[in-house]
Amino acid sequence: QVQLVESGGGLVQAGGSLRLSCTASGRTFSSYAMGWFRQASGKEREFVTGISWNGIRTVYAVSVKGRFTISRDNAKNTVLLQMNSLEPEDTAVYYCAAGVSLVVTRSAAYWGQGTQVTVSS
Repeated sequence: QVQLVESGGGLVQAGGSLRLSCTASGRTFSSYAMGWFRQASGKEREFVTGISWNGIRTVYAVSVKGRFTISRDNAKNTVLLQMNSLEPEDTAVYYCAAGVSLVVTRSAAYWGQGTQVTVSS
């Protein structure tokens, strides 16, 4: 079992930055690929980014590539999402997720409760 808790969401103006943090419980954190998904109001949840268990491989959705950066610290059971050049279209609830094959399948076995990110124009 892996429990995930996100933090760092909030309200920011277009062009601004936010950093989301996800802290995982459990001793098996380093066994999992980690990722972030988001769900805007009235839309389906979509994949944003993922990182392999050792941090070597990262993948990004086309819509965020070059603006968002994912990283992880296995010693601290933490994964970060640095979001720059935010756009109103990035407004959504952001979910931290864990899955053994997340980077490849873009699917997860464990989810956080979500944190709201709102970008004003």
